[in-house]
Amino acid sequence: MSFRVLGIDPRQFSHLYELPDADLAAAGAKRYVVDAKPGFPDRIEVRDMDIGDCAILLNYEHQPADTPYRSRHAIFVREGAKVALDVIDTIPEVIRIRPISLRAFSEDGEMLDADLSDGEDLVPLIERFFGDPGVAYLHAHYARRGCYAARIIRA
Repeated sequence: MSFRVLGIDPRQFSHLYELPDADLAAAGAKRYVVDAKPGFPDRIEVRDMDIGDCAILLNYEHQPADTPYRSRHAIFVREGAKVALDVIDTIPEVIRIRPISLRAFSEDGEMLDADLSDGEDLVPLIERFFGDPGVAYLHAHYARRGCYAARIIRA
């Protein structure tokens, strides 16, 4: 079964790019200069940022459904990122090298299933979840810190 991995639309963050640190702080965000790779996973391009890149840490509502599963958490975005990842049948390296919590949701945002997997072994879990016709989309989370990683849909 084919699937698509999607990054977050960068337009919702572009107003933060190049803001002074004080203005970022007023918006509840913080700028970092990337000093380790891996270590700063970007949610737009869905990749580990390169050393020297500027990362913005902010709180993001990745599950806006009006259910008990509504959720937001800290994420990094690469300052200046303009194009969201959209790949078919490919697990991006940033996900593949980490333990992942994969969560399956219905169209109305109810969680139907969830499981843990090494990123390298994620495809069978994606296929299992999408084998349920009630599953509309999946959210991948980095298992250690619980941060949202990417959205996965049927291709």
